[in-house]
Amino acid sequence: MLKSIWNYRHFIIASIKGELRGRFARSRLGAMWFILHPLAQALIFSIVLSEVMRAKMPNMTSPAAYPIYLLSGMAAWGLFSEILVRSMNVFIEQAAALKKISFPRLCLPIIVWGSAIINHVLLLASIAVIFLFFGQYPGVAWLYLIPGMLLISALAFGIGVFLGVLNVFVRDVAQAMTVIMQLWFWFTPIVYVKSAVPEGFQNLLRFNPMTSLVNLYQNALLLNEPPSWMGILPSVAVGAIMVFLAFTLFRRASADLVDAL
Repeated sequence: MLKSIWNYRHFIIASIKGELRGRFARSRLGAMWFILHPLAQALIFSIVLSEVMRAKMPNMTSPAAYPIYLLSGMAAWGLFSEILVRSMNVFIEQAAALKKISFPRLCLPIIVWGSAIINHVLLLASIAVIFLFFGQYPGVAWLYLIPGMLLISALAFGIGVFLGVLNVFVRDVAQAMTVIMQLWFWFTPIVYVKSAVPEGFQNLLRFNPMTSLVNLYQNALLLNEPPSWMGILPSVAVGAIMVFLAFTLFRRASADLVDAL
C-alpha cells in the first residue's frame, strides 16, 4: 500500500497544488481567506471573553496572555478538525473520481492532509505577526510545533480515515461526528484553562488525547516552554493505534468501497 502511494507521489503533489489553486481562483485575497476565517473566529472569542467577560490567565498580568493562549489552542484545534472532518467526507465527495479513475484510494486523505498542513503553516506565520503586536516574539520553543503538527495530524488522519471508511457504508457517521466534534472542542482546554475547572473534571480531561497536544501549542507560543514529553505519550499511543486501525479497516474495505459509493 505504501509503495503504491509513493509511486503516485507526483499525483498527490499535483492534486494538492490544484486544490489550493482551485480554492484561490477568482479570489482577490487568495490564500488569505484560509488565514482570515480561523483568525476572525479566534479574535471574536478573544474580544468577547477577554474584554467583555474579563477572562484572565491565572498568575499572568499581561492583557495579551489570554488572546495568545486562545489563538494557540485554536490553531492546534483547527489543524485537527480540518484533517479529521475532510478525511471523513473525502471518499463520498470524490465518489465520481473514484469510479472513473484508477489510483490508490488512500491518496485522497493524504491530499487532504498535505493541503491542511500548508494552510496551517500559513496560519502560524500570520499568528507570529499578530503576536509581535502583543509584544510576544517567537522563541526557540516554536520548533516544538513541528512534532506537535505531526502528532495532531497523525491522530486526525487516523480517526478521519477510519470514520471515512465507515461513513461510506453508514452515512450517519458524519452526522453524529458533527455533534461529537462540537462537544470535543469544549471538552478540550482551549477557551478555558485546565486549572479553572473542578478537579474531578480535570481527571476526565486527561482521557482526551487532544488536551496534551493543544497544551503543547499553548506552552510553546505563550510561555516559550517545551512540552511535557511524558504527558503527550498517551496521545502518541492513541494516534498510533488510530492510524493502525485506519490502515487495517481501509485494507479490508477497499475492495467494496467504490461499489458502496
